[in-house]
Amino acid sequence: MHAKNAMPAVTEIYGHHVLHSPGTFEIEPPNHSEMIRRRSDLFDKGFPYLVAERDGTVVGYAHVGPYRVRPAYRYTIENSVYVRPDCVRQGLGRCLMGALLSECAIRDFHQVIAVIGDSGNLASIRLHEILGFRQVGTLQSVGFKFQRWLDTVLMQRELSDRAALGLIL
Repeated sequence: MHAKNAMPAVTEIYGHHVLHSPGTFEIEPPNHSEMIRRRSDLFDKGFPYLVAERDGTVVGYAHVGPYRVRPAYRYTIENSVYVRPDCVRQGLGRCLMGALLSECAIRDFHQVIAVIGDSGNLASIRLHEILGFRQVGTLQSVGFKFQRWLDTVLMQRELSDRAALGLIL
């Protein structure tokens, strides 16, 4: 399925995480047209945007985008991965992220940054660790959602380290 055709399901998946998870610091779910605009923006700039499906149903997606907009950061990207709530803990996030990192490794990207919402989001932290990310910091109480202060955990992985690529290829 082409990512563009998957956008209703992607919008639904992300909307669920906005409303029920501290994994994203958005408060209101973006609508379908906004999600299409975001995907198109990433796609037009050459960033990978992957969608996973099972039996013709979209079950998750992952993409990267710029880490920061200033030119010196152009080789550093930030990743995102979201899985349908009834499909978590089935290896989909790892599969999506592995494929995403493989796509990024064959391009000119050098570093991938994961900005993980909520230091209690152990599933996401562990997923990134398994894929070779290392924790580089925690920004404490930088987001307020669900009536509480939330941290962000910063994790980083070098893509140009060919020895580490064995983890994802």
